[in-house]
Amino acid sequence: MALAGGTAHARTTERARQKAAAEAERAGLQQKLTALKRDISKTESAKDDAADTLAESEQAISDANRSLRDLTAEQAATNDRLARLSVEHDRLVVTVEQQKQQLSRLLRQQYVAGNEDRIKLLLSGDNPNRINRDLQMLAYVSQAQARLLDALRANLKAVEANQAEAQNAKDELAEIAEEELQQKALLEQEKGRRAALLATLSKRLVAQRKEVGNVERDEQRMAGLVDKLSRLIKEQAEAAAAEQRRQQELAAARAAKAKADAEAKAQALAKARAAEAEARAERERLAKAGKSGAGKVQPAPVKPPVKLEPIDADEPKVAQQPKPEPKPEPAAKPADIALAPAAPAGAFEAMKGQLRPPVAGKLAAKFGAKRGDGPSWKGVFIRATEGADIHAIAGGRVVFAEWLRGFGNLIIVDHGGQYMSIYGNNQSLLKRAGDAVKAGDAIASAGNSGGNEESGLYFELRHQGRPFDPAGWVRF
Repeated sequence: MALAGGTAHARTTERARQKAAAEAERAGLQQKLTALKRDISKTESAKDDAADTLAESEQAISDANRSLRDLTAEQAATNDRLARLSVEHDRLVVTVEQQKQQLSRLLRQQYVAGNEDRIKLLLSGDNPNRINRDLQMLAYVSQAQARLLDALRANLKAVEANQAEAQNAKDELAEIAEEELQQKALLEQEKGRRAALLATLSKRLVAQRKEVGNVERDEQRMAGLVDKLSRLIKEQAEAAAAEQRRQQELAAARAAKAKADAEAKAQALAKARAAEAEARAERERLAKAGKSGAGKVQPAPVKPPVKLEPIDADEPKVAQQPKPEPKPEPAAKPADIALAPAAPAGAFEAMKGQLRPPVAGKLAAKFGAKRGDGPSWKGVFIRATEGADIHAIAGGRVVFAEWLRGFGNLIIVDHGGQYMSIYGNNQSLLKRAGDAVKAGDAIASAGNSGGNEESGLYFELRHQGRPFDPAGWVRF
């Protein structure tokens, strides 16, 4: 059994290849966001924030929870695929068995009748019409046998392909189960580590949360992040639009060139046909003149036939070498345009007053309310049970999904038209930067990361970088 398991894991599955490709695509985007976050941290004056000690542990918990959720969904999809493959395999096996039995009956009948049927018919001296009809019937039978053999071969190949795909799905399930065990062990380890850190840091966290300067720095940090993200989104949207225009211009140039080439070839073909018709007419005139015997007729000079290249020939003419077409520039990589808005401008504004709350819970702090002696709230805080699903309030694209001082595990969704929704203090982030989301998609789970006292969600709405009251937009 151990040897079989080792063989399964030694084989590279399609899932492993796709996972490696997806991670490679995300690498460029992640580098940009890490650099952006580092740039914001350079201006920090508070370097000894107790919440920073929790950062690594809270990020690890978030990653483990997201991986477990993804693995569960992947496992369900793979089980469904395996079930479909099993049904298809059973159907193919029944079909192959029926075809084998049919072929066996045909071969047995042919053996009993003998292999000299055609010779017997030809030497029988019977009516030729009847012999011809019987030979045609034998030919039809042979064709039917050949078709049956072809269908049997095709179904046998389909059975082999089905078995290979089913084995690949089983290998993928083994990979998923192993990864789940690893992630669960990591999750439990990190939860224990965070609990120990919280017990050690609890007094420092309470004291630092009450400092007005810390709250103000948190707000400045958020404003700086949103501004930089907005600029990055704008730059990448412009780059995506420029790339699209360039591709359209290249396509138009290729189409124009292809049309010109086709017209030139058509003209050359028409000239060649005209010359050939003229030569044929001249030959016919000479032939008629020769038959009539009306003296020696001086033939008119015949133009040499035009040598026409094949219409689909790709080789360039020696006389006129066309200039090599410049190689098109490589298209923009997915990582370079991953933050381009996923929703059209105006779509978010149209949903004003109709948006559902991001999480089920009690509104504990409202926009504009004072935070004790500190600044007023720039968003709302919704008290919710730990692990409760946080939903995207509208469709868009995730532009930030990382831990940020003061907000813990933070996720930001761009909805187009310079509107953003912000979700902080999450236990886990279920989406990554660059992911497109629909309204109602689970994007995070509620928690108290970042040193927050209560479990819940800190929620903001921003337009052009400035926060505004979500109450007029979301039906709390």
